[in-house]
Amino acid sequence: MPRSGLSVRAATVNAMAARTARSSAKDRPSYRCTDCGWTTAKWLGRCPECQAWGTVEEMGAPAVRTTAAGRVSTAALPIAQVDGRTATARSTGVDELDRVLGGGLVPGAVVLLAGEPGVGKSTLLLDVAAKAASDEHRTLYVTGEESASQVRLRADRINALNDHLYLAAETDLSAVLGHLDAVKPSLLVLDSVQTVASPEIDGAPGGMAQVREVAGALIRASKERGMATLLVGHVTKDGAIAGPRLLEHLVDVVLSFEGDRHARLRLVRGVKNRYGATDEVGCFELHDEGITGLADPSGLFLTRRAEAVPGTCLTVTLEGKRPLVAEVQALTVDSQIPSPRRTTSGLETSRVSMMLAVLEQRGRITALGKRDIYSATVGGVKLTEPAADLAIALALASAASDVPLPKNLVAIGEVGLAGEVRRVTGVQRRLAEAHRLGFTHALVPADPGKVPAGMKVIEVADMGDALRVLPRGRSRTPAKERSAQ
Repeated sequence: MPRSGLSVRAATVNAMAARTARSSAKDRPSYRCTDCGWTTAKWLGRCPECQAWGTVEEMGAPAVRTTAAGRVSTAALPIAQVDGRTATARSTGVDELDRVLGGGLVPGAVVLLAGEPGVGKSTLLLDVAAKAASDEHRTLYVTGEESASQVRLRADRINALNDHLYLAAETDLSAVLGHLDAVKPSLLVLDSVQTVASPEIDGAPGGMAQVREVAGALIRASKERGMATLLVGHVTKDGAIAGPRLLEHLVDVVLSFEGDRHARLRLVRGVKNRYGATDEVGCFELHDEGITGLADPSGLFLTRRAEAVPGTCLTVTLEGKRPLVAEVQALTVDSQIPSPRRTTSGLETSRVSMMLAVLEQRGRITALGKRDIYSATVGGVKLTEPAADLAIALALASAASDVPLPKNLVAIGEVGLAGEVRRVTGVQRRLAEAHRLGFTHALVPADPGKVPAGMKVIEVADMGDALRVLPRGRSRTPAKERSAQ
């Protein structure tokens, strides 16, 4: 056969092989996780992205698409010509929630409220929905976890009945959007985003793909209608917000609802806020008749006594920008076991252990090593900031010596391992709150700033100075004392 014929045949074979390779690559199956959307070229029993089992299914190869320039919805304007009056916040009717939101709900804003089961999320939002409803502003409450009759029973109990509050029990996204067209609300409350699913998306309700689709659809509806939206979110066993991290990026405000189910206090913290600060905290009290805001919650954390009791000390903690007076209690008893107990409630165990070591080494208090020690806070408050170190140390020292601290005394300061008392932020705000509640003496680090009139402030440099406030403390040179002139 001539050489030219061999060349033609080789070229034909190569072309056919190339078409076969392209065809096989095009027809090659691909697999996608129905929960998170992760894709792979082969089947796997467990998705490496979301760690879900049995969610990887075969699908067609994704087509490559390009987006061309299209028609704009609104023309771009200089920022000074944009009307900002449409983004004015409207009060929710709950002052403590308005404090955290930065004044109220902005039309078109989407707020995600997350918290543990039973903490009171549904009770709070049902109260907000009833108080925010009016002739001009309808409210739609959509529940996916309860029936409408169950929500009505709660509304009767907390007195949250309003003719302009509409209630629906739905778990289908298209039905929720249909209710929006029918009611045309100014505020939508969805309890919760993990219970609603879209029939267009594969996966069970609460999965990553479903949560992403439901949140995206409601966010688009809120922006188009100028409707504020409150979404209830679940949390994981670690306390993090359940669902994809993208959910927190999409919404405008993320609030964390905290509280011990065995205590009355509930705290709403701002984690993310596009319309205000994130260092505000709202305080609520949960009771049989519902949930109410606490403008002055310090009374929950104090125990009023006629006589001073050993092992108690008061401090002022900052929750966001709000100062709260809290009480630290300590109790020491002879241990009946070789390893003494160390039990804490409302306090960090590591901080208490550090204060015990400082008292033993720097304060020369040796009676703590072989005794059972119990320390706690009053009212369910959790003290995590270092400013409570001095109060913890004094409460432990008072319990060990069985000598009470002077009445009307608060202690503020961070204690280092060398025994020094360090400065903390917001000392003047803390002292002003203590003075408002009637406390006349305070132990603080050096240079506290302006002192409230009529209040004596004792500056302490180390634990040796601080321990002198105990009536039977060692006789040494008095600590530096300041009072307002």
